[in-house]
Amino acid sequence: MQDNIRKLAQYWSTSQVFDEKTRAEIAGLLSSNNEKELTERFYRDLEFGTGGMRGILGAGSARMNIYNVRKASQAFADELNAFFKGPEEKRVAISYDSRHFSRDFAEATAGVMAANGIRAYITRELRPTPMLSFMVRHYQCKGGVCVTASHNPPEYNGYKVYWETGGQIVPPHDEAVIRRYAALTDYESIRFMSFAEGVKKGLIHEVGAEFDEIYFKEVDKLSVRKEGREGFKIVYSPLHGTGAYPVTEALKRWGFKDVMVVPEQAKPDGNFPTVKYPNPEEPEAMKMAIDLGRKVKADLVLGTDPDTDRIGIVVREGDEYRVFNGNQIGSLLVDFYLSGLKDAGRMPANPLVIKTIVTTDQQDDIARFYGATCEETLTGFKWICQLVDDIEKGRSKPYRQYVCGGEESYGFLAGTFVRDKDAVSACCIAAEMVAYYKAQGKTLSMVLDELYLRHGVYLESLATLTLPGKEGADRIRQMMEHLRSDPPREIAGSEVRILRDVDAQTETSFDKGKATTKPYDLPRSNVLQFVLADGSKVSARPSGTEPKIKFYFSVHESLSKTASPAELSSAKGRCAKRLTELEAAFNAMARS
Repeated sequence: MQDNIRKLAQYWSTSQVFDEKTRAEIAGLLSSNNEKELTERFYRDLEFGTGGMRGILGAGSARMNIYNVRKASQAFADELNAFFKGPEEKRVAISYDSRHFSRDFAEATAGVMAANGIRAYITRELRPTPMLSFMVRHYQCKGGVCVTASHNPPEYNGYKVYWETGGQIVPPHDEAVIRRYAALTDYESIRFMSFAEGVKKGLIHEVGAEFDEIYFKEVDKLSVRKEGREGFKIVYSPLHGTGAYPVTEALKRWGFKDVMVVPEQAKPDGNFPTVKYPNPEEPEAMKMAIDLGRKVKADLVLGTDPDTDRIGIVVREGDEYRVFNGNQIGSLLVDFYLSGLKDAGRMPANPLVIKTIVTTDQQDDIARFYGATCEETLTGFKWICQLVDDIEKGRSKPYRQYVCGGEESYGFLAGTFVRDKDAVSACCIAAEMVAYYKAQGKTLSMVLDELYLRHGVYLESLATLTLPGKEGADRIRQMMEHLRSDPPREIAGSEVRILRDVDAQTETSFDKGKATTKPYDLPRSNVLQFVLADGSKVSARPSGTEPKIKFYFSVHESLSKTASPAELSSAKGRCAKRLTELEAAFNAMARS
């Protein structure tokens, strides 16, 4: 066992700053010389990723526990106090989801903030990520924390950090918090106040129904079409998370009276007993809701993840229920929302759609069709919202008015009062969309085909490798190093024409054996993107919050606007075949 791992474990087994149960647990691992388990728990500090930190619950420096929550909160408080030096009161908003220890971690966060002279506004009950984002802005906070591990399995919890913009923390402040976090080598130096003492001193304030009402009124303003709501039937699953109250309440206020919540998945439960992964991206997670939808003949089936920022959509088309993936959901919502604004005369003068670099390029075409511009950001919704803030503050010019946008991982946001993906408002807009098209005699599949005829066929897929622990982290690093040092010049029979190395901030074009490199203007991130001669695109990206590496595949084929149904079907078939070829070729390279 490495000396540094043993030394750190011994500290956790003896220091009085840790509770007796924690000390005994680590002491037991040391006495049994359980090298593998000790290495997994102490080989690193729990790291901040694309939106904070996330990890497996348990004792140890690499695990998610109340001590690392306090440590992260101290680092965050130090950065807030160092950056905001004015005389005005500093505030932080805090919410939490249904996971194990989420309320405990939220109270611990509030206690550290209070001990550092920062007033904490904490939700009285569990509330989703988008409501936390709005809390930061509404209460004029300098930052925020949502205790959640989003869609991870039940053994995880996490800590999403927000800046005064209401968006997740970005450079340089995330880097500063990481440095401060790493510098806190002993837990005894963390300042902490009990929750009860913080409340008594007026440094901790619980937020209840009065804030819910303010949020719902903002969501109501997003409606663009009223048709088709009467008799429209919805089945919804919060997947044991935070969505049950806010989603059903918002839908009711939008005029959707027939909303049935999947009873087995309605209650918040950190064990997520009915699903393997509480993620609406996963077909298995939506199965119970779809089954109920079939039983009651629902027009629409909706699902949200535990912190209610991701949305799953399944629509009844005849006797079948069609599942739509994240790229399809995003394109349909963008098209519906822009068309609704245009028809209502509410389109701003300089409308803007924002998507991430791994999201379908179909959204570019849709935006242009309605006279909007479309810009790309790094993966992660925080980058979309940071661009919105940069435009509003004049750091990015010319001025454009953000209308809507999203990412392929089932995230969508309309409007600017929230600065993170918001599945509460997205559920309302999705219900409005499906109800409107039903009233027009159209299914979502028909609408998607109309988009294909207008912009060409776009098909995308995602392959994910989950590689947990230190060994998995090493393998992911090696994969990216190999792809970076010896990049393929051909994938599945098509030449690589453009290679974007986002970490190096370069874009290299290949033409007749000549390579030309120019700067690539996005913040550094460990992403590689290959654009092929046939227009296909392949991206490789390690997750910033999970032990995964993801490969994104996209293909496109143009069509005549007068293409027949048979021609459209053939084009979709060719695109699907091409996707399969790309997946097979690239996955083989990645594993070699």
